[in-house]
Amino acid sequence: MAPTSAPPAPGTTTTPPATGQQLSHGLKQRHLSMIALGGVIGAGLFVGSGAGIAAAGPGIILAFTLSGLLVMLIMRMLGEMSAARPASGSFSVHAEKEIGPWAGITAGWMYWVMLCCGVAAEATAAGKIVNGWIPGVSAWVWVGLFMVFFCASNLTAVKNFGEFEFWFATVKVAAIIAFLVLGGLGLAGVIGPGAPGTTNLTGQGGFLPTGASGLIVGLLASVFAYGGLETVTIAAAESDDPKKNVANAVRTAVWRIAIFYIGSMALVVSLVSWKDPAVVQDGPYVTVLRHLGVPGAGTIMKVVVLIALLSAMNANIYGASRMAYSLVGRGQGPKALAKVSGGVPRRAVLASCLFGFGAVLAGKFWPDTVFTWLMNTTGVAILVVWLFICVVQLRMRRRLEREAPELLTVKMWGYPYLTWVAMAAVAGILGLMTTTEGDREQLYAAGVLVALLIAAGLVKQRRDAAALIEQRQDATIG
Repeated sequence: MAPTSAPPAPGTTTTPPATGQQLSHGLKQRHLSMIALGGVIGAGLFVGSGAGIAAAGPGIILAFTLSGLLVMLIMRMLGEMSAARPASGSFSVHAEKEIGPWAGITAGWMYWVMLCCGVAAEATAAGKIVNGWIPGVSAWVWVGLFMVFFCASNLTAVKNFGEFEFWFATVKVAAIIAFLVLGGLGLAGVIGPGAPGTTNLTGQGGFLPTGASGLIVGLLASVFAYGGLETVTIAAAESDDPKKNVANAVRTAVWRIAIFYIGSMALVVSLVSWKDPAVVQDGPYVTVLRHLGVPGAGTIMKVVVLIALLSAMNANIYGASRMAYSLVGRGQGPKALAKVSGGVPRRAVLASCLFGFGAVLAGKFWPDTVFTWLMNTTGVAILVVWLFICVVQLRMRRRLEREAPELLTVKMWGYPYLTWVAMAAVAGILGLMTTTEGDREQLYAAGVLVALLIAAGLVKQRRDAAALIEQRQDATIG
């Protein structure tokens, strides 16, 4: 990654280069609120949580509670930093400022790869769902259509992204609220075969039927289901009042996580047996709705899952393009991607979509090699980013308290102790991943990417430092 402008000193950040225009501020408070709200409701919850339930049994409630507490701490740290210094690069900008350019490069590009690969995975899954309804049209045709449509929508004004996410999130929130209401009625025996009591919670091997090993698998599954919440802090930089809006969005994330994730998991394992194979095959929510006698449960949930996948695609393209724009604007990528037109970094959008489409093609032509490696890196990427967030918050908080305490409008709880707890928890999760073969493969794949990014970042940082020294010497001679 060659420097694109006069190199900054190590440990400092630069603003994006002047390209004639800057990013617009077309997002409103209602957009950010729904982005934050919808961000915790995805396909990982509706479908992927089934594997965690099968592994941990009713203990999945504990797994989601523990990982939910960790995510709350991470989001509070992000909220503190983003409310103080809103930036389209979010934690990547803060990492560069507090640790050094190598950290900004590693955290930023790691997150970019994760989001782009997420676009590929979501487009592929969405294509398969629609192909099931319209088998005459290949799933790959639908994948291509979805990619083109959301790429085009992200090339237009940012308010269009906000509107799409607002309505996508509205549907997802309505679906989860309806599920919670129906599940509550089923638990009370008002609908369905009758009140189950504690039969499913404790009557089939106890609350932790598979012991610590099952709880570990469930914990890992729940952690990865929470990925994507960080997008709201990236989007805040393009809102009409970044500091106020990100603060409001982060403050309300706590009860959303508690209700939507932990509450729905408690209902699932209370209403149906964790041993039911349909929990994994069809998804826990479909299984519960069928158990309660809701007509067309499978079709209803497929529609909701499709919306969740399309929403994630839209958000990931947006987040990836803004992260790329921020990185290249700070001299940490190809300068051409920094150009803004119409208030949108369109070249960064196109680059993000092309990488995502490349990952889609890898899934078609090299599913067991290139695609598998890319997908494996994404599983650990979020944990690497969270580690950076913890370290950066510790350093940034000390500096803000010393230099600009008035900027601390949102404060991390129990600082610095809960920050250290969160950091230890993330490190512990990475350690737990070494205990199973599939998770070890993810660690290895992500380790290669992290090592390459750190190496590239350190090389660039040294070159920039040498260039700066040379500039100063030339100025002195002159």
